[in-house]
Amino acid sequence: MSHRVAVLAFDGMAPFELGCVVEIFSVARPDGVEWYDLTVCAETITPLKVVGGFTMTPSHGLDAFKGAGTVVIPGVRDVRQEVSPALVEATRAAHRSGARVVSICSGAFALAAAGLLDGREATTHWRYAPLLKTRFPAVTVTPDVLYVDHGDVLTSAGSAAGLDLLLHLVRTDHGPTVANAVARRLVVAPHREGGQAQFIETPVTPTEEDAVGRAMEWTLARLAAPVTVGEMARQADMSERSFLRHFARKSGTSPLKWLIAQRVAASLPLLEGTTTPVEEVAAACGFDSPVTFRHHFTRAMRTSPSAYRRAFQAGA
Repeated sequence: MSHRVAVLAFDGMAPFELGCVVEIFSVARPDGVEWYDLTVCAETITPLKVVGGFTMTPSHGLDAFKGAGTVVIPGVRDVRQEVSPALVEATRAAHRSGARVVSICSGAFALAAAGLLDGREATTHWRYAPLLKTRFPAVTVTPDVLYVDHGDVLTSAGSAAGLDLLLHLVRTDHGPTVANAVARRLVVAPHREGGQAQFIETPVTPTEEDAVGRAMEWTLARLAAPVTVGEMARQADMSERSFLRHFARKSGTSPLKWLIAQRVAASLPLLEGTTTPVEEVAAACGFDSPVTFRHHFTRAMRTSPSAYRRAFQAGA
């Protein structure tokens, strides 16, 4: 039986977030995989105005939340207004019934209004984070990540971060190979390191951007070799302290976390398209030992290198 997904549409919504949900859960991407059963619903079955000058008419009301395995709320019309009692109750009822409740961008305000985020970490678009803190003080707002997963309740940052969270759901439900196949067909990264801190408006001069970018390019050209933060800072002609600060502004993460992510990414083609032993893959991608490689790979991909290779080659 297909996993049922219900996604909310509302008057005045932007189409991007809803489109992401439809693209991920409605289009059967990998061959031979039983895909999701998606329903678009709204509080009222009447024409809804959509940003861009068109209208859409959903065929289901909030009763579609009942029996859904996943409920997605891709936003709210106004983050400063109260969420409608009908939506609050439908969201609570879905959660009580065992549904996985997911928000994208400002949808976190609906989850917070339903009390599902009380005492928990959550995220939303960085522009809305201060307001979410103010309106719902019981929520621990984490504004610098792409998404937060509590298993039963998940929140993502603004707009495109919704794709990161939706791919994470596919990875959770079907494994990394299927999620990677979906990402490839969408022409997006299957897993992004860093958070939305890299997009928060902070003053970074073009010179600083170029210097950090130069250090990144230098590092990518020698992933197999040992690389230190000090060496990267010298390529940027900065002190280590300044480099760390500017690197975080540009990428939303630290140089070492970024480097590990690049090395894991570099290992994927070797695991997918060759029979090179895992020990040699680890060395070729710059990990100092197979143990270190397995640790970081499993943390990033939610599976071991060997299991990833078996699953990918079986899928191929």
